[in-house]
Amino acid sequence: MDINEAIRNRASTRAFEDRTVPHDLIHDILDTARWAPSGVNTQPWQVAVVSGETKQKMGDALVEARKSGHIPNPDYKYYAERFVDPYRSRQKACGFALYGALGIEHGDKEARIAQWLKNYHGFGAPIELLFFVDAMLEKGSWLDMGMFIQNVMLAARGHGLETCPQAAMSEYPDIVREILKFPDSLSLVCGVAMGYPDREHPVNNYRTERDPVDVFTNWIE
Repeated sequence: MDINEAIRNRASTRAFEDRTVPHDLIHDILDTARWAPSGVNTQPWQVAVVSGETKQKMGDALVEARKSGHIPNPDYKYYAERFVDPYRSRQKACGFALYGALGIEHGDKEARIAQWLKNYHGFGAPIELLFFVDAMLEKGSWLDMGMFIQNVMLAARGHGLETCPQAAMSEYPDIVREILKFPDSLSLVCGVAMGYPDREHPVNNYRTERDPVDVFTNWIE
């Protein structure tokens, strides 16, 4: 797949086929992604490839935490306390596009919650990748992690797979670390659901907009 096509046509996938992803395929994807840049070659990424019973157990525990009203305690703040425009307008448009594709009305709170809870089981994907960074490291290493995660998502497309990056998976890091037996010294960055996409599902057939280049670029000579 051409790299430009891989980038332009990547989209967050929220419905997957019931197909196993071979271990060696995931290994190849990570083997490609590891060539991401990092400051002074620190390579700060740690990855858990979760599937099967452990994936089910983790998803069930996260759903139960959310349903029980447990307050999320992520290792970092992903979102600002509040959004102002243009961020607020983009956020609203994103939500309308997602729920519109699923036929969920704006006031249907139960349906929206049910859709949100699907996050914790990776929207039915057979694989959930969890990304961790050593808590002692600074923001630069988190930037490095972002480049590594993007490499993972693009490399997956080269193998006919699709992904969905999920900040939701980092809401209850203590639960995830306990199940995976990971130390508290590793901060949970996010999850990425991975599998073969169900290309016929409505949730995979809408696209969010992107601003044109001149909106976010200053040409300075």
